[in-house]
Amino acid sequence: MRIFSNTLRPYLGTVRASLTAALNLENFSSQIVERHNKPEIESKKSRELILQPLLITRTALEKVLIEPSVNSVRLSIKIKQADEIERILAHKFTRFMMMRAEGFVVLRRKAIEGYDISFLITNQQTEKLLKHKIVDFIIQFMEDVDKEISEMKLSLNARARIVAETYLTSFGN
Repeated sequence: MRIFSNTLRPYLGTVRASLTAALNLENFSSQIVERHNKPEIESKKSRELILQPLLITRTALEKVLIEPSVNSVRLSIKIKQADEIERILAHKFTRFMMMRAEGFVVLRRKAIEGYDISFLITNQQTEKLLKHKIVDFIIQFMEDVDKEISEMKLSLNARARIVAETYLTSFGN
């Protein structure tokens, strides 16, 4: 287990424990269409197969929604966006990731309404991949996306400062 910053540790620990519990998935064929095995959390054809969603909130701007069902789990993340620059950077970053969803296996191409990015984990994926590795990937992603957006914001501000200084010195001479 990685060492988290003190402010993130309880939040990511709660997400880790909740996601680990939700990943108790089984192979469950559709009750409506014979020989079909669709993720129930996506199809929502049989309400009795969908469990109670779990919302984990760190702040009003940062939260995770875990929606478990008998054969799939959808995890949606709202990334912290304190100002307009962070909103733009988060949108560009998540859009970049979602356009390459096939490479990440569990990443959805489109996030659910009100969230920035969503993951869909099915029972087939938990049979092929190790559950704790899937959870580690999600937690690592949550940790890295926050760090990456902060670094991009600092880099953008530094470049803007250099441009402004160069522009203003041209008027000084």
